[in-house]
Amino acid sequence: MREIVLDTETTGFEPAEGHRIVEIGAVELIGHMPSGRTYHQYLNPERLMPKEAFEVHGLGDDFLRGKPLFSACAADFLAFIGDARLVIHNAGFDMKFLNAELTRAGRPALPMARALDTVALARAKYPGSPASLDALCRRFGVDNSKREKHGALLDSEILAEVYLELIGGRQPDLVLSGPTGQNRAASGVDAEPDWRPSPRPNTLPERTSTEELAAHEKLVEKMGATAVWNRFIG
Repeated sequence: MREIVLDTETTGFEPAEGHRIVEIGAVELIGHMPSGRTYHQYLNPERLMPKEAFEVHGLGDDFLRGKPLFSACAADFLAFIGDARLVIHNAGFDMKFLNAELTRAGRPALPMARALDTVALARAKYPGSPASLDALCRRFGVDNSKREKHGALLDSEILAEVYLELIGGRQPDLVLSGPTGQNRAASGVDAEPDWRPSPRPNTLPERTSTEELAAHEKLVEKMGATAVWNRFIG
């Protein structure tokens, strides 16, 4: 299964008010594992950057002035995401901006059904707990120390790690046991008789000292006659 973890940075909160995308970052997952392929693009928003937005991501007018327009990058962006599911933190925000840019560029909008919102996923799994990206990084021990300001590609890479934890940990599709029974036959592996461990030829040496055994017996005596350890001490 192919998925694209995606993030955008913008000039504000509402495309209907003239705000635009200034950065897109995306990470490809194959079978819930990063493939190493990424997409990253800064964009000229054709407008001035509000102070409040600059303080969030640090992308200013001078830096963005020479960057390409979204319309010039739309084909490459759409080719990268293909028909994959889009994994986005607060998907409604990014999708409305992406679709506003696509519409402006004369391209079809992306259906909202393609987006998986990790905010909704986190709130369903941990009701009442904070669902911000930073809060989820703290919960799962994901390193976000480089996240001094918001950045679309960095945030996508961090979100990819968070997403894998939300769905059950890294490598959720990894099967540790080999195929057996009908699964073995279906996999093309020759069937084998059920395996059973054979007795150990030599008993392992005792690793507990006499002093440790005596101290343990005293501890069990203090627990009384009903102590479960009495079943194992002769």
